[in-house]
Amino acid sequence: MGERKVLNKYYPPDFDPSKLPRIRRPKNQQIKVRMMLPMSIRCNTCGNYIYKGTKFNSRKEDVVGETYLGIQIFRFYFKCTKCSAELAMKTDPQNSDYVVEAGATRNFEPWRNEDEELDKEKQKRESEEMGDAMKSLENRTQDSKREMDIMAALDEMKSMKARHFNVSVDDMLGL
Repeated sequence: MGERKVLNKYYPPDFDPSKLPRIRRPKNQQIKVRMMLPMSIRCNTCGNYIYKGTKFNSRKEDVVGETYLGIQIFRFYFKCTKCSAELAMKTDPQNSDYVVEAGATRNFEPWRNEDEELDKEKQKRESEEMGDAMKSLENRTQDSKREMDIMAALDEMKSMKARHFNVSVDDMLGL
């Protein structure tokens, strides 16, 4: 029984690794991998919802000719759990995300819209500040005022907490 769990292999003293034949694999070979779905999707064929975290045996391949800042982009193929239709998605390193390419649509995620709106606001603010020094100064003063208000509220809550900390249970109950 213990022999099947052995991690080390026996190499005879006359073993020469240079005599092993080199295996040449094609450049764009598909590799079988086990992965979890990174987002919730809906199959276009049967309408089945496949939820985030569902495990799949999928095929992974390099996307030829596409890289982002030297980062390789991968494409994954997997099958719908209900109708066995093939679904495809690929990595999106620019946004640290995945893009569903074929066979399915991504479900609506409300936090994604919030992030996009915040990004748009930030870009709008930066574009306003580019040529206008006064607008930049106004925005900085508003930020500092907001930060001071937050700090004042935090100090107030700390002092209130300190006052109530010294009160014993008997005093609270009026005994």
